[in-house]
Amino acid sequence: MKDNYDFSNGIKNPYTKKLKKQITIRIDADTIDYFKEQASDVGISYQNLINLYLRDCAQQRRKLTFSWK
Repeated sequence: MKDNYDFSNGIKNPYTKKLKKQITIRIDADTIDYFKEQASDVGISYQNLINLYLRDCAQQRRKLTFSWK
């Protein structure tokens, strides 16, 4: 192994902006069950399905409308 490495001609990783960030989030069990069922129908993990759904909401700038009862 070298003592020093020269990265002056290196290029940035073009995928670093696409990296996922791990978070903790509390989701109702019935909501998770829903996404697990949907995910098994399309053949992807439920975490990826939730991520795709949330990404679509963010890209479309969807606003949640609700009212407290």
